[in-house]
Amino acid sequence: MPIDAEPRPRILLTRCWPAEVVSRLRGRYEVVVDEQDRPLDEAALTASMRTCDAICPTVTDRIGASILDAPGARVRILANYGAGFEHIDLVAASRAGIVVSNTPDVLTDATAELALTLMLMASRRASEGERELRSGQWTGWRPTHLVGLDLRGKVLGLVGFGRIAQRTARLAQAALGMHILYHSRRRAEPPAELAGATFVEDLDALLAQADVISLHCPGGAETHHLIDAARLGRVKPTAILINTARGTVVDERALAAALRDGRLAAAGLDVYEREPRVWEGLLPLANAVLLPHLGSATADTRIAMGMRAADNLDAFFDGRTPPDLVA
Repeated sequence: MPIDAEPRPRILLTRCWPAEVVSRLRGRYEVVVDEQDRPLDEAALTASMRTCDAICPTVTDRIGASILDAPGARVRILANYGAGFEHIDLVAASRAGIVVSNTPDVLTDATAELALTLMLMASRRASEGERELRSGQWTGWRPTHLVGLDLRGKVLGLVGFGRIAQRTARLAQAALGMHILYHSRRRAEPPAELAGATFVEDLDALLAQADVISLHCPGGAETHHLIDAARLGRVKPTAILINTARGTVVDERALAAALRDGRLAAAGLDVYEREPRVWEGLLPLANAVLLPHLGSATADTRIAMGMRAADNLDAFFDGRTPPDLVA
């Protein structure tokens, strides 16, 4: 009798991935995925810890200690679909002997382009104008209608200076001639530090100088509500705030109050504190551009993210260190 082949590793995709990536994965793994693309709750994720060899979460999946410490866990790797991993309890994963990987680099350009999109939409009141037109309220061109703010030559203040921030700076310099300030835990070394970019050691000083503030710092306890009511009180009333980083970096309640009271000209957000929920005070504000977490949402980028996750899975199950090992 033929000897049974070793069973293929069983991997869970917590959401639907691009078809090209799923096809590749099914060539080697038993892939478990809900084709209706419904989010999994904590009970489902905990149960999967016992029935799968790998879980591939996204930023919307909270993988905490209560899941990772599940008795009888079979999972050996969390191959995260995304660069950020604040939604995974790394300490609990390490305690459980579970490897964690991510997908850096491949979403840099797409997210930086979206940051620039939000700057332009917010400064030129583009979403406000589209809503007016679609609702049939536009009465025609007139000199004082929906007048926005120029970006050319203005100061762009970057909070965080990783790959996405640096790409955003280059785009803003090349397209709009913006002057670049940046704040980070340490000054960047050449060639990462752009020609003409100025390091500002004090965050409050950067906020006071910038015409556009773009957030690019990681989430987590250290940056929770980094932009709160006090810091919003230090910005120019003509300033624009952009967030493509993590929703928890901004106190949404305080932001809504600043926008409503005219202490901040506009904001462009792609991420939120309690996704998919958005603080209700932001929803009616015409000067808030709100997008549904589209930072990496290009076909090429989403495929590249999945292929990067697949590379990490292949390395792990071949007995090698995943190229994008986090912990």
